[in-house]
Amino acid sequence: MNTATAPATIQLHEAYLSRRNPFDWLFAVLVLAGGLFAFSRYMDFMDVYEKGILLAAMPAAIWVGWFWRPLRGLMLVVAALSLLAIWCYQVDGQGSLPRSETVFWLKYFLSSQSAILWMSVLFFMATLFYWLGMAFSGSNSASMEAIGSRIVWVAVTMALVGTMVRWYESYLIGADVGHIPVSNLYEVFVLFCWLTATFYLYFEAQYNTRALGAMVLLVVSAAVGFLLWYTVVREAHEIQPLVPALKSWWMKLHVPANFIGYGTFALAAMVAFGYLIKQQADETRWYKLTPLWLLGIVLCFMPLVFRKTTTEAGGSYWAVYLGISALIMGTILWGRKRIASRLPSIEILDDVMYKSIAVGFAFFTIATVLGALWAAEAWGGYWSWDPKETWALIVWLNYAAWLHMRLMKGLRGTMAAWWALAGLGVTSFAFLGVNMFLSGLHSYGTL
Repeated sequence: MNTATAPATIQLHEAYLSRRNPFDWLFAVLVLAGGLFAFSRYMDFMDVYEKGILLAAMPAAIWVGWFWRPLRGLMLVVAALSLLAIWCYQVDGQGSLPRSETVFWLKYFLSSQSAILWMSVLFFMATLFYWLGMAFSGSNSASMEAIGSRIVWVAVTMALVGTMVRWYESYLIGADVGHIPVSNLYEVFVLFCWLTATFYLYFEAQYNTRALGAMVLLVVSAAVGFLLWYTVVREAHEIQPLVPALKSWWMKLHVPANFIGYGTFALAAMVAFGYLIKQQADETRWYKLTPLWLLGIVLCFMPLVFRKTTTEAGGSYWAVYLGISALIMGTILWGRKRIASRLPSIEILDDVMYKSIAVGFAFFTIATVLGALWAAEAWGGYWSWDPKETWALIVWLNYAAWLHMRLMKGLRGTMAAWWALAGLGVTSFAFLGVNMFLSGLHSYGTL
C-alpha cells in the first residue's frame, strides 16, 4: 500500500467513527446481540451459505442504520413488534398458528395478514394526505404533507412486521414449508411496496421536499390495489410450500436485490411523470398533454389485463378501480398548474430520477448475476433464454443505455424523462407480463 495514503485513510476512518453518537453504538450492540442470538439458536437449521448471509447482514444493518439514522428506529420498532407477535403465538413454548384468530393483538394488528392489510390502508391514506397537500396552501399544505410522510413510515413499519411474522408463520405450518416470504407475487408485491416507499422517504429527506410523495405514492397505491385484488380473488395470501427450485439460499439474495431495482425504477418513472407535468403545465392544447393521457390509458387497460374471465373486469372491484383512476386523471389534468407549482425544481426532479435509476441499475445488475449463479446450480446452466431471463436482460439493457447516454452524452430533459417513464412499462412487463402471457422456468407467480 502507498504509505502516503495510509495516514489519510486512517484519519478518514477515525473521523467516521468519531461522528458516531452513543445511540449509534447502542444500535450496533443491539444488532450484533440480536444477530448472534439468532445465529446461536438457529445455526443447526442453516447451511454454511445461510450462516454467511446472517453474519454479513449484521455489519450491513449497522452500516445502513449509521448511513441514514431514521432506519435505526425503524429496524428496532420492527424487531420489537415482530418479537411481540412471536410471543403472542407461543403456548407453553410451542407456536400455534390458530392463535392468530383468537389473540387480540394478532387478530387485529400483528399477524402477517393483519399487518399487511394495515400497510395497505395506510398507503392509501398517505396518498390522500399528499394530494391534500397539493390542494392546500401555506401551513395547511405543509401539515397535510407531513401527516402523509409520517403515515408512510407507519405503513413501511407494518409491511416489515407483516413480512417478518409471515416468515415465522410459515415455520408454524411446518419446517418443510417455512421460507423467507419473497417467493410468490403476493409476497413480492409487499416487498415492492415498502422498498419503493422507503427509497422515496430517503429522497424526501435528502431534498427536503414532500411534494414528490403525491407522485410516487400513486404507483405504490396501484401496487396495493393489485395486492388487495390478488388477495380477495385469488386468495394469494395463503402460505404455500415452496416448489423445489425455490428451496435455495440464493432466493434470500436474488429476489430482494431484484426488487430494489424494480422499486427504484418505478420511483424514477413517477418522478419523470412529475417532470413532464411541470414541463407541460402551461400547455393549453389538450392533445399535447401526452404523459397524462398515456397514464390514463394504462390505468384503464389494467382491468382488462388482469381479468380471468370475460365478465370479471366488469365486477365491482374493477368498477371502483376505474372510478378512482378517472378521478385521479381528472384531478391531475384540471390541477396541473397547481401541481407543477408545488413540485420541486426541474433540477431536483432530474437528479432524483438519475440517482434512482443509478441505484436500481446497480442492484438489478447484482440480482442478474446472482440469478445466473442460481440457475447454474438449479438447472445446470447460467443462461437459458427463458422469457423471464430475456426480459430481465431487456430491462438491464434499457437502463444501461439510459445511464450511458446520460453520463457520456449528457442526456437530460424531456427525452430522459420520457425514457424513464417508458422504462416503467418495460419493467412492468418483465415483472408481471411474463407471468401472465409467457411460460417458462420462472413461472412461479401465475395470476
